[in-house]
Amino acid sequence: MATSPTRLSKQARREQLLDAALGLVRARGADGLTLVTLAEAAGVSRPIVYDHFGTRAGLLLALYRRLDERHRAASTRALAAAAPTAEAIADVLSAAYFACATDMPEFAAVSAALKGDPEMEAARHEMLESYTRAMADAFAPHSGLAPEAIQLRCVGLLGAAEALATELNRGRTTAAEATTALADLIASGLTGDATDR
Repeated sequence: MATSPTRLSKQARREQLLDAALGLVRARGADGLTLVTLAEAAGVSRPIVYDHFGTRAGLLLALYRRLDERHRAASTRALAAAAPTAEAIADVLSAAYFACATDMPEFAAVSAALKGDPEMEAARHEMLESYTRAMADAFAPHSGLAPEAIQLRCVGLLGAAEALATELNRGRTTAAEATTALADLIASGLTGDATDR
């Protein structure tokens, strides 16, 4: 039975619930995260959890957005500290991507749990567009490519990054090797050395 919850603001309670949800995914995987297990882990009543997230998909989507925000903030900090060269930008973006993959393995688990959910697909598309725009903007001053070509290549490079992350998760490569491979792909793909067709 859930104990009487400590009085928190609605936003503070939401953050507490998302922290607990993250802990559950780490301990049990995404399949172990439900509104009921979250209420038990957070020590709150079920209606509180339902009030915040409505459904399991709503909870997973909120958790996915939170992890995406953390990843984006780390990437933004890394870009701000990078030397203004294509190679340095490629290095920090690659390092930030794989730091997310290794430091937040829950990201992939939550994403997989939401596959096929229409709201999740729309959110993923929105986040991908935002991330590729930021990536393209970082490279625009260092590339001879048209902005549309940079944007499209960023989409492709993120697909390559996901494939490398899969190899990393399967133990077929190391984080250092994956980071170097992605940095090389980013630098060579966005500098405009290849013919822009």
